[in-house]
Formats: sequence, structure tokens, C-alpha cells
Amino acid sequence: MPDYYVSSIRQTDARSMKQVEDLLLAEGIRRDAHLDYTCGIFDNYRKLIATGSCFDNTMRCFAVSSNHRGEGLLNQIVTHLIEFQFGRGHSHLFVYTKYASADFFRDLGFYEIVRTDDDLVFMENTKTGFSSYLASLDKTRKDGTKIAAIVMNANPFSLGHQYLVSRASSENDVVHLFMVSDDCSLIPYAVRKKLILEGTSQFSNLIYHDTGSYLISNATFPSYFQKDDVSVICGHAHLDLFIFCKIAEKLGITARYVGEEPNSLVTGIYNQIMKEELPAHGISCVELPRLMAHEKAISASDVRLAIKTGDYALLKTLVPESTYRYFISEEASDVVNKIKNSEDVIHY
Repeated sequence: MPDYYVSSIRQTDARSMKQVEDLLLAEGIRRDAHLDYTCGIFDNYRKLIATGSCFDNTMRCFAVSSNHRGEGLLNQIVTHLIEFQFGRGHSHLFVYTKYASADFFRDLGFYEIVRTDDDLVFMENTKTGFSSYLASLDKTRKDGTKIAAIVMNANPFSLGHQYLVSRASSENDVVHLFMVSDDCSLIPYAVRKKLILEGTSQFSNLIYHDTGSYLISNATFPSYFQKDDVSVICGHAHLDLFIFCKIAEKLGITARYVGEEPNSLVTGIYNQIMKEELPAHGISCVELPRLMAHEKAISASDVRLAIKTGDYALLKTLVPESTYRYFISEEASDVVNKIKNSEDVIHY
């Protein structure tokens, strides 16, 4: 058997990346648009015979040529990627794979979190990762006839977000408010969380949660943060909802509140899938009309645009007083500059 070795493939290496795409397609896999590292094994003729990639703390897009099965090439690829991930500080790793490959990853120390109806298994490299997360949520479980949930990025927290929380709070005994904690947004999570807590302090029946890696994160739902096509958005949304339903079961959640989404493709698709799927799990999807300002639905995109253009008079009409105070303070200068220097502040 030839002595093959794993080499990195630069995204700018058009010839090799074309081989990656072709090999993946031959195995029925489309190359992910969001990869930050790719590696491969080439034969003596520089033909790619195995490949795998990473994006943030996930590993994905694995393929081995059908002519080289049983040679241990996938094992080499995965071992290389794990070492690469550890080298850049990612110790908690996630894998997307097909049903048929799940046993292989189990043998390498990965454990199943969920599997979706479209042949996808989502796994992590720690036995108690998701179960520990669920156990931590169980400590916050409260009794009540009506228990609802909101999952909120709040980039940043606006009057629209506050209205959504107000309605859920007034219509339920308990509301579990999940704050998207991945730092992939223009506004850092520490700031987003601070503004959520300040803007909802008047509601006494809220329980706050960090989402970690299990809800709307780069692990489960990268297309929330980056542009992708509809089929990929749908796949990520299905995966995220499978996880949410497990969380809802643990906390006794029977309703999820969302705002209508007239502008964002990603959120609009996600809302539609929620309305179709959540009732099958005993969870109602309560979609509320957006709060209006200046004859337009309030959106976080418009808030960011007001900050980018320095229109603080408009900003004051779109956000709670606590959010407004933050953005006119010296404390916010770095965040404001980041928004002003961003080419695109509109959520896709």
C-alpha cells in the first residue's frame, strides 16, 4: 500500500479546490461555502483521493475516493483535522456526517447529539457535552401551566425585541430567554447580553440562558451568520430545531415566540420551518407582528444602519433607553467604530 500523507490545501489553490469539489460531488456531498481550513491526500499523480475540512469548531466535507476505500485514508484526514483544531485552541469539536459514517466517528471518540430526517448526524467529541448542557437547564426548570421560550441574538437589543419579550411574559407563567452566545455578530456577546438584561429587567418571570454551542451557533446554524443558499439554510434550521425540541422537552416548553420577518431571508425561512415543525413536537409557534416605527417594522439591521450613519435621533426611536444610553457612551466607542467600518450591516 502506498505511503500517503495529508497536506493542507489553500483556498486560493483553484486546481486543488476544484478537485475537492469534484471528489465531494462524486460522493454525493456539496462543498460547504464556509470552510476555513481544508486538507487532502493526493496520489503520486497529484490526484486528490481523500479530503476533509473545518469551519470554526466543526469538521465537515469528508470524502474518500471509491478506488481507495479500506486504506485508512479517512482516519488520517480526521486525525489531522483534530490535531489542527486542537492547535488553534478548539478542544470541543463537532462533526456533521451521514448516517452511514456515524459509526466510524463513534470509533474515533465522537458522540451523537441528534440525527435529522435527511440523513444527517450531528456529533461532538465529548460524551457528556450535550447531556451536561441539558442537565444545567434542568436546574432552571420551573412549574407552570404556560411555559414559553424566546431565542434571541439581539444585535443589538431593540424596542422590537422588548415588545416580543413583553408579550411572551404577559401571556405565560415562565419564559426561558435564550441569548445567542456565539461571537459572530458585529456587536460582541458581552454587550448584547448586557443590553438584553437591562432592557428586560422589568419582567419578573424570565429565566436567562446562554445558548453555548447548541442553539443558533456556528456549530449548528452557520448560515444564520453568513450568506448561504436556501437549501443549506433549511438544513441548518432543521438541525437547530431538532436540538431546540430536546431542550424544550427538558424544560417543559410548550410555545416559542418569534417576530415576523419581512426582510431577512434566513430568519424568514427559519420562522416558516418552525411553524411547520414545532406543532408536531407539542410546541406552538407564536409569530407576532413586528413593532412599527416610522411606518416600518423595527429591525436590528435598521438599528445598526442608524449607528453606522450616525443618525442618533432615529436610533432613539428604535431602541430602549438602556440601549440608547450605551451607544452614546464612551464605553461603546469600539463597537460603534466597528459598525461604522463594516461594509454591510444588513442581516441577510
